[in-house]
Amino acid sequence: MLLTATGGASYAVTLPDEKATVAFMIDIACALEPGDFVTLSGDLGSGKTTFARALIRHLANNETIEVPSPTFTLVQSYELPRFSLVHADLFRVSGAAELVELGLDDLPEGAVVLMEWPDRAAALLPPDRLDIAFSLSPMLGSEFRNARFVGHGSFAARAERIARLRSFLDQAGFEQARRQRMQGDASTRIFERLNLNDKTTVLMNASPKPDGPPVRDGKPYSAIAHLAEDTVPYLALAAGLRERNLSAPTILHADPERGFIIMEDLGEERIVAGDPPAPILQRYETAMDVLISLHRRSLPETLPVAQRHDYRLPPYDLDAFLIEAELLLDWYLASVDAPPAGAARETFVALWRTALEPALSAPRTWVLRDFHSPNLLWLPEREKVARIGVLDFQDALIGPAAYDVASLAQDARVDIPEKMELALLSRYVRARVEDDRNFDTAAFTQLYATLAAQRATKILGIFARLDRRDGKPQYLRHIPRIWNYLQRSLAHPALAPLKAWYDANVPRIGYDVAN
Repeated sequence: MLLTATGGASYAVTLPDEKATVAFMIDIACALEPGDFVTLSGDLGSGKTTFARALIRHLANNETIEVPSPTFTLVQSYELPRFSLVHADLFRVSGAAELVELGLDDLPEGAVVLMEWPDRAAALLPPDRLDIAFSLSPMLGSEFRNARFVGHGSFAARAERIARLRSFLDQAGFEQARRQRMQGDASTRIFERLNLNDKTTVLMNASPKPDGPPVRDGKPYSAIAHLAEDTVPYLALAAGLRERNLSAPTILHADPERGFIIMEDLGEERIVAGDPPAPILQRYETAMDVLISLHRRSLPETLPVAQRHDYRLPPYDLDAFLIEAELLLDWYLASVDAPPAGAARETFVALWRTALEPALSAPRTWVLRDFHSPNLLWLPEREKVARIGVLDFQDALIGPAAYDVASLAQDARVDIPEKMELALLSRYVRARVEDDRNFDTAAFTQLYATLAAQRATKILGIFARLDRRDGKPQYLRHIPRIWNYLQRSLAHPALAPLKAWYDANVPRIGYDVAN
């Protein structure tokens, strides 16, 4: 399927047969997000309803679902796995009054709209939308179609990305791959499973991140916290982990400049089981062994990235630790109507500066940063530490080993009983002592508690931000767990001053936080 940019966010698509039309439909389906508005234009018989029906069935992951034409009912609604969808056919609409009766001016929040004959509702069309127009070419065959899609407003950049992704897939030899969106994470990245010749791979679609507004010293949060702004760190760390016999995905094709990666599919078996998910001890022990395997090595701070250039891991410095901890003040406390006064904020920062001093002088290693259950897979056919598939390490830094140990043993997404947490921590410490009799267990335990508290503090802020800023309230259900982890960590005697500050300034209310 050939896509040719014709200026701005307008793209022409040649659809010579049904396969090409289906591939184009999947390009659109995989790009849709809750709240999107898509119009379908074209003469009678140009394929609008056929396209809409195929798209709805794809989104439903059910090729047999009944999708009647809404020509006579005008509007059909569907509850799909990722969002609700409203399919409207306005061919028979004759005036604005009918549009009001159809409820098109009061759609459910987050619903995706597919609208045929949008010219009948020009006054209702939002400025941010995707327009798709189909036209016939009878001289080229009954199945031949031309299509043009145009992104308006905020959809302009996304329309361009649809075109670029199709070009990347074609060049990588995946033009005929069957694509299906995978469950996403808290980031803006999109993952798809590609099926080609009965073999599956995973596509990462990670738009380069623009810098946000400056928050300190003229720098945005992402720069201070050293968050990856492209896929180069992912490529570098994936190769570095595999070179050390760990199961990061093999990279098959990549376009680092545009943020596209096709990689090995490590499956879906997790290190947790059940509903709600609970940790499987053996798998968490193996995951801890992954960290032991990494931390007993001398790891480089600079990694090669194919033949492009070297990538140097940023340091987990004081500014990064502090800007993360301050998310508690800026988002969590603000969300429970308890923003700290100026003096309280200054004390908070001063206490953390002191508490974090051991972290800054500790031996440095790779900090994968999100080493917990959403990013760890179980690969029973492999051996030893290779049985853990490792994902989501693009934000890795050079810093203290205790951070990832805390990330695993206080898993933000599942309840780790305190007894299990202590067992995992003991497993790590014993192995490190066996390697090095001079390993300072007491110092490491204090550092573990400090970084566990810093991580819990950060996550409380992140989950509040995901709710308030990004419209993702589903993360709030984890807050009681994070709160309890925070109390465990602050119980360490070295953190008594910090505990006193939290007791005085962080209310035990809001988001149904458990005592």
